[in-house]
Amino acid sequence: MRYQRKPEFYKVEIVGVNKNTKLGGGLYSIHVDKTLDQVRKTDVIVIPLLCGNFPLAISKNEKYKHWVISQYNRSAEVVCLCVGSFFLASTGLLRDKSCAVHWAAKNEFKTMFPEVKIVDDTIITDERGIYTCGGGYSYLNLLLYVIQKHLGRDIAILASKMFEIDIERKSQNAFAIFMGQKAHGDEKVLKAQELIESNPTASFSVDQVCEKVGVGRRTFERHFKKNTGNSIVEYVQRVKVEFAKQLLEKGEKTVNEIIYETGYNDIDAFRKVFKKFTDLSPIDYRKRYAGG
Repeated sequence: MRYQRKPEFYKVEIVGVNKNTKLGGGLYSIHVDKTLDQVRKTDVIVIPLLCGNFPLAISKNEKYKHWVISQYNRSAEVVCLCVGSFFLASTGLLRDKSCAVHWAAKNEFKTMFPEVKIVDDTIITDERGIYTCGGGYSYLNLLLYVIQKHLGRDIAILASKMFEIDIERKSQNAFAIFMGQKAHGDEKVLKAQELIESNPTASFSVDQVCEKVGVGRRTFERHFKKNTGNSIVEYVQRVKVEFAKQLLEKGEKTVNEIIYETGYNDIDAFRKVFKKFTDLSPIDYRKRYAGG
C-alpha cells in the first residue's frame, strides 16, 4: 500500500498451537507471532496446504479445528490454499459447499469427503466467506482475488504487476491429467474403465462397452456415472484427449494425424471435445507443451 501512500490494510501474523514447532525431523522450526489462545477475534484465516498422508496430517492438526470453526462463526473469512482443503473439509465447514480441488487429489478428496461439492475445472471458489483454490501456485490467484474483494480491482492489478502474476488465470484444465476414479469397488465399472483406457484409439459406442462388459445399458450407464463422475461417452472422450495430449507433447506428428489416430474422423468435432476438457485448442496445447 505504500505505493499509494496509504496505511497497511492487512496485519499478517503466524498463529500456532505452540510458540515454536520443530519440523522436518528437527531441521527447522516455525516461530509464531501468537498462539491460538491469544487470538480471540480475527478477520481472515489463511490455511496453508498439507503434504503427504492427508489423514495423518489432519489428525496432527486436530487442535486447530475448534479455533477455525469458532472464528468462522464469529464472521472471520477462511482462505484455504490448495490441498489445505483436506483439513478445512475435516472441520465440517465445507459441507454442502463448493471446494476447488487439485486435479491430482480429486479422487482421494471425493472418497474422504463425499458431502463436499468438488470443483476441479476452475481454480477458485468463493462461498459464504470461504475461499478455496486448486493447485499449489494457484494460491497466488486466490490471494489476488481476495485482495480485489477487500481493496478493489486497482490494487489487485497493482499486486499482479508487482509479483508478475497472471490475474486472469481462472482454470486448471490446461494442467490436468485425467485420472479416472477407481476407488469405488464396482467390478463391472472397473472392467469398463480398463477397457476404455487400454484402447484409446478405439471408437467405442456405449452399447459396445456394455456388451463387452456383459451388462444392460440403462442401469449400467447410471452406475458408471455415479462411480466415476463421468458418463461413458465422456470417459471415452477424456481418455482420447489424454492420449492426444501425450502425442502433441512429443511434437512428432501433425495435429490432424494425431486426431485421426485417436479414432476421430471429424477434425472439428475432436477440436471441440479437446477444448472442452483443456480450454485450449490442440494447436495451442502443442505450442504450450511441445517445446522446441
